Amino acid sequence: MKTTTLALGLALLAAPAFAQDKVAQESLGTAFAVELAQSTVAACAADGYQVTAAVTDRAGNLLALVRAENAGPHTVDAATAKAYTSASSRNPTSGIAKAVQENAGAAGMVDIPGFLVLAGGLPVKSGDVTLGAIGVGGAPGGHLDEACAQKALDGLAARLQ
Repeated sequence: MKTTTLALGLALLAAPAFAQDKVAQESLGTAFAVELAQSTVAACAADGYQVTAAVTDRAGNLLALVRAENAGPHTVDAATAKAYTSASSRNPTSGIAKAVQENAGAAGMVDIPGFLVLAGGLPVKSGDVTLGAIGVGGAPGGHLDEACAQKALDGLAARLQ
């Protein structure tokens, strides 16, 4: 009897922690994702780089993919994986790459299925809320991929407020 009463009491105390049956989460819309991908490819083209830009929702699901006509075929998978990695981790992939290089405990992140631990992926945020991510592949360095994505995000920032 004491065990049953104790279990019931603990269940009632824990119930508020599991009370939400549904949650509402903000995420990027497809039209915005397409515009962001196009703006990113244009930003890179202005710097002379032929790239692919991929935009995902907050869960890492692909919403938009834009490939410059002369971007290499490998850039499609690279951009998609960078966006997935950034959305999943809620962090820039350049920061993940740095952590992997500097921290042996983080090195296992390169083994996570679908992750690409190279610079070029940025989370898309509204305040502290991650709405999705953008990944870019094709510039001669991940830092340049990331710079193109940041230019596009800066240009559309007002719409993320």
